[in-house]
Amino acid sequence: MPYRRLPNTDQARLRALKAAVRKAADLSVRELAFSQSTLLQLKGFYPHFEQVLQQYQHNRERQAGIGKLLGEHFKAARLYVSHFLQVLNFCIARGELKPQVRKFFNIDPGHRSVPEIGTEQQLFDWGKVVIQGEEARMATGATRIYNPSLAMVKVKYERFEETYNLHKDLLATSTKLMEKVAEFRTQADRLIIQLWNEIESFYDHLEPVERRRRCSDFGVVYVYRPSEKEDVAGGTALD
Repeated sequence: MPYRRLPNTDQARLRALKAAVRKAADLSVRELAFSQSTLLQLKGFYPHFEQVLQQYQHNRERQAGIGKLLGEHFKAARLYVSHFLQVLNFCIARGELKPQVRKFFNIDPGHRSVPEIGTEQQLFDWGKVVIQGEEARMATGATRIYNPSLAMVKVKYERFEETYNLHKDLLATSTKLMEKVAEFRTQADRLIIQLWNEIESFYDHLEPVERRRRCSDFGVVYVYRPSEKEDVAGGTALD
């Protein structure tokens, strides 16, 4: 015999609730297979549940898009910050600048290698060091470093920083919405169980096949077990 299967996805939960609301709109109070109290709960709950799911999905899609953009800005900013430090080393190697200028960038004058910038935090740290260090160096009347210039480094870094902060905010919003969805999901499950129990009870006097057909009209879902599917395929009648 087929068994009743409760929704296990949010979209299935929405369909179950919506099916009952739509069916109720076409029936009189006497024909309704569940109570007016449950109908009021459905009408009050369904729009809010749907709205929360839409908000969560929209935020996740936006988060994914900004996440991809963040990756692009991270690569660009890291490249410019790293190249600036490389050019600084080239200028020192050519004798155009003194090794002591490395102090402006919190680097030991004898340290010739470019620092590792492989994470977002490292980029944040070194990006600020490079920008503040070059601004402090230029304030002494020193010659500018070009290709890349400080202006270009700042543009790339600030784009990364802006995108990073936006992505961080979207992550926080997604977490809050996910918690809200979980709360609504629990309420939806309780309401669907209540709804389907009332529907099945209303048609309890009917034969099993007819009862399931009537209940299905209200959104109740029944499924066959694997062995029962084989029996149906072979022509065996099931009640």
